[in-house]
Amino acid sequence: MTDLNGTLVAISGLVWGIPLLVLLVGTGIFLTVKLRLLQVRKLVTGFKIAFMPSDCKDSEGDISQFQALMTALAATIGTGNIVGVATAVVAGGPGALFWMWASAFFGMATKYAEAILAVRFRERKANGSMAGGPMYYIKNGMQCKWLAAVFAFFGAFAAFGIGNMVQSNAVALVVKENFGVPAIYTGAILTVFTAMVILGGIKGIGKATGIIVPAMATFYLVGGLIIIFMNLDKIPATFAIIFGDAFTGHAVAGGALGTVIRFGVSRGVFSNEAGLGSAPIAAAAAKTDMPGRQALVSMLGTFLDTIIVCSVTGLVVVMSGLWKDGAANGAALTSQAFNSFLPNVGNNIVAIGLIFFAYSTILGWCYYGEKCFEYLAGEKVIMGYRIVYTLAVFIGSISSLSVVWNLADIFNGLMALPNLIAIVVLSGVVFEETRAFEIKLQEEKENKIAMQEQEA
Repeated sequence: MTDLNGTLVAISGLVWGIPLLVLLVGTGIFLTVKLRLLQVRKLVTGFKIAFMPSDCKDSEGDISQFQALMTALAATIGTGNIVGVATAVVAGGPGALFWMWASAFFGMATKYAEAILAVRFRERKANGSMAGGPMYYIKNGMQCKWLAAVFAFFGAFAAFGIGNMVQSNAVALVVKENFGVPAIYTGAILTVFTAMVILGGIKGIGKATGIIVPAMATFYLVGGLIIIFMNLDKIPATFAIIFGDAFTGHAVAGGALGTVIRFGVSRGVFSNEAGLGSAPIAAAAAKTDMPGRQALVSMLGTFLDTIIVCSVTGLVVVMSGLWKDGAANGAALTSQAFNSFLPNVGNNIVAIGLIFFAYSTILGWCYYGEKCFEYLAGEKVIMGYRIVYTLAVFIGSISSLSVVWNLADIFNGLMALPNLIAIVVLSGVVFEETRAFEIKLQEEKENKIAMQEQEA
């Protein structure tokens, strides 16, 4: 088993090497330039579309635009926001946070492009549900069925790893450490709650995540923000450390700047999934009249996940100074950092946050995985996939998952490759749809002004 795990670690390092990270960030930079900083220009518009009453209730789709965003956020806001950030700071130094932010900024453009293509090339299945995502825009847009199947294969199996078993394992560990509950009981309860939601399909998942995600994110953010506002005097020095280390790598042994960048970018992508091709599967299910409308909503996922949630974790961890000796890492470091500022409370905030973050990830990734498997084997396999996926939750909670972690990393990286190729090849479609959507937005604005003038 040790030899197998060592081999998988080596393969994972190869897959997630500099070429893939350059392709991920490079695609985001290319799209950002061609879209004229759309993630800045249209950020407020995206929030308005997501959180205000929708005019697209009668449009094609299975769930609302808000529910599509919450489903995508459910899958992205997970253990990476607590474990991944702490790991990046320990392995790459505080400067890794800067590179997480940079990758997220450009990743917003990538997430926008993914959603444009997902809605543009989605299909309505025989059972009436919508199906879309990279496998469909690779097949229908690029006319490359074999590459679409490759993406779907890796996506279907990646869901069991990073989206399921590693999440349930994290929940079982944190519940045992903080509340003394044996893993077998936690696994059983988590399995039941998972089954109650996912056996109902995307509509059930959309309703559940529409409630869980805002609640869990608010709970965790409030705890972190309380700590930050209680220690405002430490913020200038904290940012000085982050920005200073980002371009020097002094916090890493030997001053390895490349290490800082690599861990910042890779953990940022691991957290927000921009470029992996997972979130557009949820975007394709949204009720929307134009691809651009849902795309603006989808890009908010990267902003909320990394720029907001990961930043709170990172600032608290760096402020605490506990990352320096390397005695703790991952969830343990984040828990200790929160607890150092809020004794006997901070660790529970992290524990409860991790439980709900992981649970929501399990729900979101089930939909991703089943859609990939459905693409490969047809609609008849959906319920079977959901049942096996539910059982995997229990297995993950009582297992040692080093092998599963490494397999999940490999599958995620291999998902990204065909997806990024498709985005670049089909970027002309993205730009065309964006121009049409911006014209539509301008018309809507002018009509609204005209109506207001008539009423006056």
